[in-house]
Amino acid sequence: MSLKTRRMEARVDAETDELITRAAELTHESVSSFVVRAARAEADRVMARTDVTVMPADQFDAVIASLEEAEPAPALARVAARPRRFTRG
Repeated sequence: MSLKTRRMEARVDAETDELITRAAELTHESVSSFVVRAARAEADRVMARTDVTVMPADQFDAVIASLEEAEPAPALARVAARPRRFTRG
């Protein structure tokens, strides 16, 4: 377990304080442990979403379909047809 050297504070209204305190009691945790665990779980969830791109299924299907159909690229074709400067040995 890492050494806890940082302190965080938050101002909350009475209703939120009571809710968090009761939830901490129900889970047999201190309020501090409960808040840290809940905040960490939410932070993990948010960070996990940064690696995912979410879009409607029909938009995804359109993107995949567009990758299947090559567009004409005459300039690229000309460059690709040039003799190679280097060859593999």
